[in-house]
Amino acid sequence: MQNIEKNKYWVWLSLIPNLGSVKKQKLLEKFKMPEIIYQQSKNSLMTVEGIGEKIAEKILDKTIKQKLNMHLEFLKEKEIQLITIQDKEYPKLLKEIYDYPISLYVKGNIDLLNCESIAIVGSRECSDYGKNSAKYFGYHLADKGKMVISGLAKGIDSFAHIGALGANGNTIAVLGNGLDTIYPKENIELANMIIEKGGTIISEYPLGTKPDKLNFPARNRIISGMSKGVLVVEAKEKSGTIITVDFALEQGRDVFIVPGNINSIYSVGTNRLIKEGAQIVNCYEDLFENI
Repeated sequence: MQNIEKNKYWVWLSLIPNLGSVKKQKLLEKFKMPEIIYQQSKNSLMTVEGIGEKIAEKILDKTIKQKLNMHLEFLKEKEIQLITIQDKEYPKLLKEIYDYPISLYVKGNIDLLNCESIAIVGSRECSDYGKNSAKYFGYHLADKGKMVISGLAKGIDSFAHIGALGANGNTIAVLGNGLDTIYPKENIELANMIIEKGGTIISEYPLGTKPDKLNFPARNRIISGMSKGVLVVEAKEKSGTIITVDFALEQGRDVFIVPGNINSIYSVGTNRLIKEGAQIVNCYEDLFENI
């Protein structure tokens, strides 16, 4: 278990609200380490590109500094680690994206973060066909030694994780909230099973962060960013899954689509992606041929 005290100031930096990944990168480019940022004056902070007076004041907020020790104790108690962009365990593929998170909270097996991974994503509302397809691909990818990454959401995500666990494989769940909360609540048992079976749950968000809907698009860039390719099982016409696809394409990742019933509302988004040129897969072997 990593000494969380070593990353004390990285934890502090993660607690500052509305300070995005790119601004944190800019701060680190100038000051090199979070503990040096911690010591700066407002005027000094404002010399960094994108850091105005309001953001500088948030960085200097004493109430955040006062909460730091409480967070450190909770992390130790719950056996949650923090890895940073400077740690060898940080996912190498994730470093390649433009707005990479500077740190990740991790519960479970930290060694899985650099395994060759495939993301499986899709709608929360899905058909039986979609559930069975997610389980099928999750199972066979894990059975062949690939890491299955998804978002622990209802629907396709859940069945992708379940499929991987069914093959006695490992899986990584990326959350859009702090690791002190499992969302949705009905997936608490699944989350516990992932950890018990040797898998991993991660988040860029500090403890206490609620599952706000604005967090999930940012979460999706991590799912695609850690993966060599993204498999979309089902997506409605206006599905959040399309956001993950957009991130994947921006990041230079391969996108694969499971074709769906032309009469199903759950397949409108996926079939449109096929029409636009995404690669169709009919079986897990198709993925191995193209990745």
